[in-house]
Amino acid sequence: MPRRVKHRKSQRGRIKGSATRGNTVVFGEFGIQSLEAGWIKATTIEAGRIAAQQYVRGEGKLYIRIFPHKSVTSTPLETRMGKGKGEPDFWAATVKPGTILYELSGVTEQQAKVCFARLASKMPVKVRFVRRRTA
Repeated sequence: MPRRVKHRKSQRGRIKGSATRGNTVVFGEFGIQSLEAGWIKATTIEAGRIAAQQYVRGEGKLYIRIFPHKSVTSTPLETRMGKGKGEPDFWAATVKPGTILYELSGVTEQQAKVCFARLASKMPVKVRFVRRRTA
């Protein structure tokens, strides 16, 4: 939880369009790219990091390309209407189609595919395996 945020009440918004920034593999050789729009919780991002770190075991380097900026609120159950907006329930990263979620470097392509298959099972959006483009 941050101490202060710029805008106190963030609204849900609508995720439209595809990613124009953060849609290419930059830091590693391999990555996973989202094919759908959605929110990815901070706990899900952390679970993916742990799963990847356990598989890689210090051989390669993992880069996380998304950050949970959006606070999602909820009012408690059995609360009457009114009384303002609820407390922040969790933090989420807003993801558009084409956004690179994670990247790996220093591993073979086969190892990266196995590692990202483990990550893909944890993600709430459909993802695909991508390689770095060579100029």
